[in-house]
Order: sequence, then structure tokens, then C-alpha cells
Amino acid sequence: MTNTLYSFRRCPYAIRARLALAVSSQSVFLREIILKNKPPEMLALSSKGTVPVLQLSDGTVLDESLDIMVWALVEHDPKGWLQGNLIEMLNLIDENDFEFKEWLDKYKYADRFPEYSALYYREQTEDFLMQLENRLGNNPYLFGQHISLADMAILPFIRQFSGVDKEWFEQSPYPLVKAWLAEFLNSQLFTSVMNKYPTWLESEQPISFP
Repeated sequence: MTNTLYSFRRCPYAIRARLALAVSSQSVFLREIILKNKPPEMLALSSKGTVPVLQLSDGTVLDESLDIMVWALVEHDPKGWLQGNLIEMLNLIDENDFEFKEWLDKYKYADRFPEYSALYYREQTEDFLMQLENRLGNNPYLFGQHISLADMAILPFIRQFSGVDKEWFEQSPYPLVKAWLAEFLNSQLFTSVMNKYPTWLESEQPISFP
């Protein structure tokens, strides 16, 4: 039995899992899905119905993206993403996942949350953006001179945020965040994990990743 990853190309949680799997050279069979037609095999492994879901060769199931990242990097961490203050990194990632992401979803889908305007929801994200900007003012990456788990866990969500209103983001007062994101988007690693594949339900063909 091989490791099998259920993924959706544009999902930021799935992106960050693929980043860690790729950098750590953890081989999986990739099963690309579409969220409107979830494979019953995936739902049998995780009733949450969200990606990513990784079934390891021993049958273990990991259905949280951060768990997948940490598992892969504990196996092999050639770029030192786990080096540094891991507790501080995880705290910042939690803020991304449980505060920033909530406002990001409301900003992106403001028509579903008519209580407030898209502008209001965007403004609620800016405390986190300023926190990132301040960190990047001290070092090129969030926790120092080298890319860390925190950078790669958070960048896919900043990518998603930047796409909601590209014109606003380009003129926004966060030059260091914009440069940090641009470096990520232009990296070979990001490009390598964003290849387009046929959905598994259509092809039923195993796709080796990375």
C-alpha cells in the first residue's frame, strides 16, 4: 500500500500540504478531486469531507493540513522548515487559521455575509497583515533568515487573499508582504505543486507526486 493524498489544486490547505510533501520528497499517489463531487473513498477515510486527506501506507489517516506538513518534515526536512521556535510558529499559524481565515472567507464571499460590507471584512484582516509586515521588516522571512514552516503554512492564504481584489492588494500599504508573496509565487517549489491534473474520479489513474 502506498501513501495516498486527496487534494484540490487551489485549496490553500491542500497547497501547503503539497509544499511540505514536495520539499521533503515524500512520495504519494495524488488523487485530485473537485469539492462538488467528493469521492466516497475519501469520505470513508475522513467524514469531514475537506482536503487534504493523506492515507499513509500503514493505514494511518491524516486529515489536517498542518499534521500532514509536520509528518512530512519530521520524516525529512532538508530546508530546515522546523528549525527555530516551533511554538511561536504554531501560534502564528493558529492565528492565520482561526482568525485571519475567518475574515478572509467573509471578505471573499461577502455576498454570503450581508451583515457587513466586503470593505469591513477586509479591514478586519489588516491586523494580521500588519503583523506579517512588521515581522518581515526585521527579517526576510517570518522567523528569520530562512523559510520556515510558518511561511509555507501561511503563504497560500495570503495568495488567496491577494486574489480577492488584486487592484487593491497591489496598492495596499504592505510592500514587504507583497514582495514575500511574489517571491513565493515565482518559486520553483510553488510552481511544481500547482500542476494541473485530471480529477481522479474522471481518470482513476494514479498520479505520482511529487
